[in-house]
Amino acid sequence: MSTPTSHSYSDRARRLARGLRTRVSREAGLAGRVAELEKQMQVMRREVKAAKRAAKTAARGMQGPAIGTGTKVSDPVKIGPAAKVDERIEALIASVRSQNLTFLSFAGLRTLSACITDLEQSEIPGLVIECGTARGGSAIVMAASKSADRGMMVFDVFGMIPPPTSRDGADIHRRYETIKSGAATGVGGETYYGYREELLGEVTASFAEHGVAAEVNNVALVPGLFQDTIKLDEPVALAHLDGDWYESTMVCLQRLAPLLSPGGRLVIDDYDSWSGCKTAVDEYFADRDGFRFERRGKLHIVRV
Repeated sequence: MSTPTSHSYSDRARRLARGLRTRVSREAGLAGRVAELEKQMQVMRREVKAAKRAAKTAARGMQGPAIGTGTKVSDPVKIGPAAKVDERIEALIASVRSQNLTFLSFAGLRTLSACITDLEQSEIPGLVIECGTARGGSAIVMAASKSADRGMMVFDVFGMIPPPTSRDGADIHRRYETIKSGAATGVGGETYYGYREELLGEVTASFAEHGVAAEVNNVALVPGLFQDTIKLDEPVALAHLDGDWYESTMVCLQRLAPLLSPGGRLVIDDYDSWSGCKTAVDEYFADRDGFRFERRGKLHIVRV
C-alpha cells in the first residue's frame, strides 16, 4: 500500500483551490445576473403601472391632445355621455329641475355630478367651486356629489347681474337691456333670479331642503363681485364657471386656472351662449400650454 506524498497533497490542494475559485466566480456571475434581472423587473413593473394608469385615464374619457400641440379652443376633443349617476343624485337632479332652481338640463347636471365623482375616485385634490349660481340648483347637485370633507365655495352677487363692458358683443348688451328693463323671466316663467329679494337666503334654504345644508357640508356661499371675492391660494379640483359676460369670465380664469390640480377641470357654461364668455376663454388660453379641451355638452378645460 502506497503512502501519499507531500507532492500529491499539494496537487490536490491546488485542484480544490481552482474548483473553489471557479465556483465563487460562477456564483458571483449568477449574483450579478440576478441583480440585473431584478433591475429589469423593476423597470417592467413601473411600465405596467404606467400602462394601467393610462388605460384608466382613457376609460374615463380623459385622453386627448393638450393645447400647444395643435388643439384649438374651437375644436376640442369630443367625449361621450357621462357615466350614469346613482339614484340619490338622479332624484336630486329631478327635484332641483322641478323647482326651477337651475337653467341646466338633466344631462348637464348629470355630467357635473359624474365629473365630481371621477375626481373623488381619482383623488384629485382641491376645492369644488361654482362661479355664478342663480338659484343654486347646480351647486346643490355638486355639493351632494362631493365627499363631505372636500371644501366647496359658491361665488355670486346674489342679486342683479353687473353690466357688461365694451369687450362684450351686441348679443350681451341686448340681453342686459332686457334684464335692466325688468322684462327678463326665470326658469319655467318664474321671477328672474336677479329680481328676487333675499336670493342668498333662498339659496341657503334650498341647500338645507335638499339635504346638503351648507354649514354642515363644508360649503361656503360667498356674496359679492368676483373681482372682490375670488381670492384663493389653494388647489382647485373643479370649477363650474357661469359668469356670462367677458369681465366676469376673465376674472374667474385668471384667478382659478393657475390653481387647477393636474386632472382638475374648468366647466365653461356659457362658451356657446354668450360672445363675451367665448372671447375671454379664447384670449386667455390662446398661448397657454398644459390644458386640454373636451366637449361634454359644455366646454371642459382640463389641466394636464
